[in-house]
Amino acid sequence: MDKEERNVDAAKPAATGRHKALNVLVKYGVPLVISVGLCYLLFRRTDFDQMMDIIRSNCDFRWILLALVVSVFSHILRAMRWGIQLRALGVKPPLFILILSIFGTYAVNLVLPRLGELWRSGYIAQRQKAPFTTVFGSMVADRLADTVTVLLLTAFAFVVASGKLLSYLEQNMESYDRMMALATSPWLWLSVVAVIAAVWWVFHRYPDNKVLEKIKGFGKGLWDGFAVIVKMKGKGRWLLYTCLMWGCYFFQLYVAFFSFPATADVVMRYGITAVLVCFVLSSISMGVPSNGGIGPWQWAIIFGLSMYSAGIPELTKEYATSFANLVMGSQTLLLIVLGLFTFVAVAIDKKRHQNNA
Repeated sequence: MDKEERNVDAAKPAATGRHKALNVLVKYGVPLVISVGLCYLLFRRTDFDQMMDIIRSNCDFRWILLALVVSVFSHILRAMRWGIQLRALGVKPPLFILILSIFGTYAVNLVLPRLGELWRSGYIAQRQKAPFTTVFGSMVADRLADTVTVLLLTAFAFVVASGKLLSYLEQNMESYDRMMALATSPWLWLSVVAVIAAVWWVFHRYPDNKVLEKIKGFGKGLWDGFAVIVKMKGKGRWLLYTCLMWGCYFFQLYVAFFSFPATADVVMRYGITAVLVCFVLSSISMGVPSNGGIGPWQWAIIFGLSMYSAGIPELTKEYATSFANLVMGSQTLLLIVLGLFTFVAVAIDKKRHQNNA
């Protein structure tokens, strides 16, 4: 081996190390930057004394507590739904273990976004001695089902609240004009067609490319994981748990609205549709990579409430910010408590299994 070849071989580990470091930075650094950036924009002009005064003088914490109880039930329902998918794949963990995996997922996501899903897949696969890819595929199907649900809810919200949304945009003509210009731009649709055509051409021109094969394999895995929902037994119960789980998500926010007089007034004046609009916006915001939704979620709720503030003078931006921060803060505190409980319970369960072995 000559000197040049030795230099190339020596450079490979360094390049691999840089690639891994870049992946870690993108996966965990970008969400952290987004969370910090949005929180900075949210709080930079916030008077904390005023916010705490609004919370102390207006909040009825009994509604917040009830919302947290509903939140716990939503996690339990998610565990029950995932259990149906896992059993269809031959993996049969106890319900309590599934509940722990869901609690742990949200706690891990607070620190390292998206790693929670990997953690729960690895935890269940290791405990049940099941293939990781099988468990991971079911988790992907679980998340894809959520994506479909959010899309359906978004479409429904635009149907029932289209008048209010258009009215709000027309009051903010600059935003309205920009959205209409973008939606009607021929360049946008030409770009969409060009991208689709380019992707199709690349896949057909280089069918044996290793990178493209990995992408196709990943896509097939996603489809197979989702397809198990159609084939599995207990589809009716799975659908019921889905409806109940998302009902809990919605009811959690609905209940929280009654914790402040001005947000309760939104419900009284504009009905359940106002909560639905805020709920859909907040659900979409959870797709933004961030630490547990911190930052995007508050922005979505504040934006949603601003649509209804014209008829409620008390519902200022400071008031909406106080409401959003309290609801998100209490939810985050709950996830931390559940996470601590989870990791203690997992450690005890692991030790008990070792002693039995």
